[in-house]
Amino acid sequence: MTYPSCYRSTMTGKQFKDVLEDVADNIFNPDPYFQGGGDMVRLGGVGYAIDVSQPIGKRISNLTMLKSGATIEADKSYTVAGWASVNQNVEGPPIWELVERYVADQKTIRVEPNDAVKVTGA
Repeated sequence: MTYPSCYRSTMTGKQFKDVLEDVADNIFNPDPYFQGGGDMVRLGGVGYAIDVSQPIGKRISNLTMLKSGATIEADKSYTVAGWASVNQNVEGPPIWELVERYVADQKTIRVEPNDAVKVTGA
């Protein structure tokens, strides 16, 4: 894995949406020369809708916090954690060490069904 470092940062709701729109355009751009492939970024604890038939800027909607059901507000700041950032100044343990510690602590991992992302337009 090229970028394994974990990090924590602050993003606005608008930045969430912009990142999702950018990644979706890399996958669903109607011009195959602009399709880079890959997979969608996952936002733990966040649900959203994506209409893959729409142009960039109009694919992502209904960003919500799954636990509370609150709408993610464009101008509000949120603390996020992740890994695989291409930013130069990211420091933190490799993601596999963090996952290993979590699994060892939990002993049993239960994966619940997840329908947090609604896909349309395919």
